[in-house]
Amino acid sequence: MIFLLCLLTVVFVLLMLKLDCDITTWFYEKTGTNLHLFYSNKVVWVTGSSTGIGAALAVQAAKYGAKLVLTARQEPLLNEVRTKCIAAGAAEENILVLPLDLCEFSKHKEAFDTVLNKFGRLDVMIHNAGRSQRARWEHIDLEVDRSMFDLNVFSVINLTRVILPHMLTAKQGMIGIMSSPAGKSGVPFSGTYTGSKHALHGYFESLRNEKVGSGIDITMLCPGPTFSNLLQVAATEKFGERFGESMKPGDKRMTAERCAELSLIAVANKIKHLKTELE
Repeated sequence: MIFLLCLLTVVFVLLMLKLDCDITTWFYEKTGTNLHLFYSNKVVWVTGSSTGIGAALAVQAAKYGAKLVLTARQEPLLNEVRTKCIAAGAAEENILVLPLDLCEFSKHKEAFDTVLNKFGRLDVMIHNAGRSQRARWEHIDLEVDRSMFDLNVFSVINLTRVILPHMLTAKQGMIGIMSSPAGKSGVPFSGTYTGSKHALHGYFESLRNEKVGSGIDITMLCPGPTFSNLLQVAATEKFGERFGESMKPGDKRMTAERCAELSLIAVANKIKHLKTELE
């Protein structure tokens, strides 16, 4: 009876707090690893770090003392993020701007060699780059499926296969995969995007189970709606077309900064899945 009352009290308190993430992540935010101690001097590579959640991840990690590798296609935007990281506390020499089209798979090894030449190691890999979609399922051009899977899935798989031997040799490494609630259930008018996120869960949950005891930890990051430029560059049902809409300030969405903070908490505490209540 006492246990039941305590349990009901905890549930009531949690409901009153109006959590913006799952209970596990909330618990570790309050009691888990100190992010300053964890990320200080760790080499963190963030793809898709020129805008949105990726840029916020870089700035937040800089605040906690990480050494950063910033990757996206647009170098000018990466340099803007670099400036923000320095303002957040990162030393100039601890930031590597590494422009890369992730769909050019043959360049992944060269890019990783550049990281190793700069820092000598890689501690945390956060695969954030990706593209969303708005489309009617039956009208999607197959080229849209192919191009989205190249970016959302195959670039992530290939780059991970490039870095994984290094992490296995070091017997340590953390990999964060930016997924979505779409990775667990079907989302209407986003068929290709949903399929790509399901694929990521299949690949990386298999990898997690395969490498138990190796020192490699994998976190699937599944935040709900978050403010970014996602809708502007989202794919449609036609190859080469962009959705081109902007998010509205009044939308019920998490800020990119809060999403980044929760993601860094989840990775540092080796949480297998991050979810938010806004999903």
